[in-house]
Amino acid sequence: MTFKGLRWWVVSLVALATVINYIDRQSLNVLWPTAFAELFPDMSFDEHKEIYATVSLVFILSYAFGQAIFGKIFDWIGTRMGFVLSIGVWSLATAAHAFARGLLSFSIFRGLLGVAEAGNWPGATKANAEWFPTKERALAQGIFNSGAAIGGIISIPLIGFLAVFLSWQMIFVVIGLIGLLWLVPWLIIVKGPPSSHSWLSAEEKDYILSGQENQDVDGDGNPDDGYNPSTMEILSRKESWGIIIASAAIDPIWWLFVFWIPSYLIEVYQMDVKGIAIYGWVPYVGAMFGAWFGGLLAQNRLSSGWSVNATRKLTITLGCMIMLPALLAMANPGNPTIAVLIMAVILFGFQTAIGNVQTLPSDFFGGKSVGTLAGFAGMAAKLGAAGLSTYLIPWLTTGGNYTPAFVVGAALAIIAMASVWILCGNIAPLKPRAAKAA
Repeated sequence: MTFKGLRWWVVSLVALATVINYIDRQSLNVLWPTAFAELFPDMSFDEHKEIYATVSLVFILSYAFGQAIFGKIFDWIGTRMGFVLSIGVWSLATAAHAFARGLLSFSIFRGLLGVAEAGNWPGATKANAEWFPTKERALAQGIFNSGAAIGGIISIPLIGFLAVFLSWQMIFVVIGLIGLLWLVPWLIIVKGPPSSHSWLSAEEKDYILSGQENQDVDGDGNPDDGYNPSTMEILSRKESWGIIIASAAIDPIWWLFVFWIPSYLIEVYQMDVKGIAIYGWVPYVGAMFGAWFGGLLAQNRLSSGWSVNATRKLTITLGCMIMLPALLAMANPGNPTIAVLIMAVILFGFQTAIGNVQTLPSDFFGGKSVGTLAGFAGMAAKLGAAGLSTYLIPWLTTGGNYTPAFVVGAALAIIAMASVWILCGNIAPLKPRAAKAA
């Protein structure tokens, strides 16, 4: 039996996992004012905000740690079982939030969630490298990344709606069960990599493998294992550091909005949970279209004969240049409708760029090393987000003034763009140093 277009089913399942991922993580972002008011009735809103920042910091640090761990895990046990482990644990951790009774228990469950959810990103990058030829990878990454945006669009009004009928504890249980249900189609459809999948037609298998430029290390036109250096050698390449620094700089921009859109709307526009449900999803619409746009633009340029180097740099630069003026405009957006529309522009630019940043590991290295480098880049990204988008935000936004946070975000967009241009050099499959010297 063959399954036409199997690679698109695989990336669709990964995108769906990302939707679930964001529903799970956004739940606390929406529910914490209600949950903390119940658990800490004698504290002020500012004190609740500090607790939320602490719990979020635990999540993001655990997430950073999990990126490095799961990057290796996916390279060791493969994409199929890597996702089973990741989404299985994070779904159980989400449900466990219902039993949290204080800062310590919230931090423990949030930490488990962070470690497990981190597997989604190196796993998706590895699945992309396995299942797609080079020219389709940015589009596949855009489809996957749009799952994060769709999760943001769905989660805020969904959780706001569920809060009308269910307690905050029961909401965590319900959304935790959704992830476990995802495992059923994943285990059925993804039986192995494309090289050995029994449902994959010979035509599609040849199309995938013959189009993977970084899997032809000897340059003879035939796919092989590609360039898969040791971890130390990966970290000795300036191209790897270009990816790591770009990830560490650009990712905090995303997390600034993921963590703080509800708080921004509460502090600046005095909204309640209902108001957040009405407005809070709008920025993620821009993110969804940005993910698709960045992928389609890259695919179009590659199909027109542009090099991978020119295509990646164009798309990443364009995304960063879209973000810059929009971030600065957030200093005085006026009414809440204009504010969330400007946020949508920012997240459009972010997703335009990030999909191509995330394909860079597979542009440089063979499939057996992609998860490792993607994990290190993801860890750096989350450490950057921990410091700049989590720990510093209560201090930067004292009194409800979020302008300093948006100015920092604009500076980070410049750093991300510069690191790709300066450190990544010519974006093309790398060769072993010995072979290059020869």
